[in-house]
Amino acid sequence: MRTLINILVKELLQLRRDPKILPILFIAPVVQLTILGYAATTDVRRVELAICDLDRSAASRTLADAFTGSSYFRQVVAVDSSDDLDFWLDSSRARIALVVPAGFAADRAAGRPTTVQLIADGSDAMVGTLGLSYAQGTLQRVAEAGGFRLPIELRPQVRYNPDLVSRYFMVPAVLAMIIMIMTMMLSSMALVRESENGTMEQLLVTPLSPGAIITGKLVPYALVGTVEILTALPVVLFWFGVPLRGSLLTLAALTAPFMLCTLSIGLLVSTLARTQQQAMMITTFVFMMPQIYLSGFIFPIQNMPRIFQMITYVVPLRYYVQALRGVFLKGVGLEVLWPQGLAMLGLGAVILTLARLRFRSQVG
Repeated sequence: MRTLINILVKELLQLRRDPKILPILFIAPVVQLTILGYAATTDVRRVELAICDLDRSAASRTLADAFTGSSYFRQVVAVDSSDDLDFWLDSSRARIALVVPAGFAADRAAGRPTTVQLIADGSDAMVGTLGLSYAQGTLQRVAEAGGFRLPIELRPQVRYNPDLVSRYFMVPAVLAMIIMIMTMMLSSMALVRESENGTMEQLLVTPLSPGAIITGKLVPYALVGTVEILTALPVVLFWFGVPLRGSLLTLAALTAPFMLCTLSIGLLVSTLARTQQQAMMITTFVFMMPQIYLSGFIFPIQNMPRIFQMITYVVPLRYYVQALRGVFLKGVGLEVLWPQGLAMLGLGAVILTLARLRFRSQVG
């Protein structure tokens, strides 16, 4: 028992002497609980709505106002042609599109049955399903309020994922998460392992520059990440049956800046941590878990408080999840997804610069 007590005391003293691990143990859970408490909700509010009013009548405006005045929808654009909706749905700037046909008011006045069309973005199965349900409820409330004498028939159309199969929506995001975990974890221990093994000094006396050392550390893990994708891709396509409607070239072009982000984050962690245990904990609790919460992987971003929505703009996983769903389900290319690629490239460059400056300060 005395030996056991001595070991316990030794471990507690070791924790106390490690100033970097204590905040992770006690502050990180509180921060994560706060983020998860706000972000973890399956309710969908403020669904991005595009409206195409082909009738341009008082009756059609009344119907459109019923949608825009609801807390469930947020109008992002009004277009003059249904063909113009393709861009907004392809780029995920609109999740739902309402099309009011020409002759809507005349049919209402003549007592003829009327229909409106609702187009849902099925690449996000949760938002698509709930958006259709909210639209049906909105039409029912309008009819009950006496806005129209006859009920209105809703003709829904779900694009990209007509059957709203949840695995089509989830599996590409899981692929993104696996790539993030593997590349970030491996690169986070790149420099720490050298320090623990006592080989960092030998590495520094070589004629290699800090930039060359960093490149030599990151390229092997980039190759590992590439192998991970090539291994997982057949599982996604053939085992789960997720359609790949876009090109592999587009997928590769968008994966490269994402791996730049994850590898750079891992390298930055490697310059901050002193042990591999520290590196794993910092990577998991400070960088990995918040990205999963705030990327839209599970919880819709539009449901989060405004401050957390702003934070998501610096989350690389957000852009990669959007890019993967666009390539797999929508079949769009860089002409639509270039903002996501550019955002990841910019974030990766900034993070890599910070990691290089941190590494130079250590070796200097």
